[in-house]
Parts: sequence; structure tokens; C-alpha cells
Amino acid sequence: MSQKEQAPKVGEQIEQQAEKAGRQAEQQAVKPPEEVREQVAPSLSDILMRAERAYAAYMEAQKEVARAYRDSELETEKAYKDNEQQAKNARDGSIRQALKVRDETLEKALKAREEVIGQAEQAYRKAMEQAEKAYKDSELRVKNACDERIKQALRTYEGAIAQAWGKRGETIGQAWKIYTKEAE
Repeated sequence: MSQKEQAPKVGEQIEQQAEKAGRQAEQQAVKPPEEVREQVAPSLSDILMRAERAYAAYMEAQKEVARAYRDSELETEKAYKDNEQQAKNARDGSIRQALKVRDETLEKALKAREEVIGQAEQAYRKAMEQAEKAYKDSELRVKNACDERIKQALRTYEGAIAQAWGKRGETIGQAWKIYTKEAE
């Protein structure tokens, strides 16, 4: 049982003791009518003494009740301060935990970002290499095709020149034949 729960019970016990002492004093001071008749009336000083004892017991009980209330108040205040400290500790722990989770999450996000950037850079380099290779392959094909067309054009040119030279020769030969026949 905690001190907070004990304090009200102690106060109740003290009040019960005070009531019991008061009842005992009343029972001693006031007796039922039959006993009064049987006994000789007690002296005034006895009654006064019993009343003073009852009053003293009552005052002592009052002091005990006041002490119990004060103790209860102090225990309640201490319990409040303890609860407040526990709440502060829990709050601080929660804040520390939240900051730790935030930092860990940011760290993971940063690592993931770096990985994605690295993968993107690697993919970019690979794409650039492929594009460069495709360009060079295409350039080589175009060059080869161009060279082939140039060769074809040169062959066609040479063929045309050879034909033209042959026709020139024929034409000159015919012209000389015609000239030489006329000249004869």
C-alpha cells in the first residue's frame, strides 16, 4: 500500500480513536439512570477530572489528525513531484527516441539516395558507352557505305572514262578512216 493510500487511513484511525476516547469519557461521565440510583452521585471534582481527561484526549486526537493531514499533504506533494519527474523523464525519453528514429531514418534515406544516384550514374555511363559505341558503329557503317559508294562511283567513272576513251578512239578511228578515204 502506498503512502498516499495510508495517509487517509491513518487520519481515519486517529478520528476513530478520538471518537472512542470521547465515548469512553461520556460513558464514564454519564451513566444509565439505574446505575446512578444505585451509586452515590460522584463528586463534582471526579466529573470535572473525567471531562478534563476527555478534553485532553480530544485535543491530542485533534493534534494527531492535524499531523496526519500534514503528513498526507506532504506525501501527496511528494507523490505529485515524483509523478511530474516521471512524466518529464518519459517526455525526455520519447523526445530522445523520436530524434534517434529521425536520425536513423535520415541516415537510411541518405544511403538510399546515394545508392540510387550511384546506380543512376552507372546507368548513365553505361548508356553513354552504348551511345558512343552505337555512334562509332554507325559512323563506321556510314564511312564504309560512303567508301563503297565512292569506290562504286570511281568504278563507274573509270568505266565511263574507259567507254568514253573507247568511243573517242572509235570516233577518232572512224574520223581517220573517213579522212584517209577522202584524202586518197
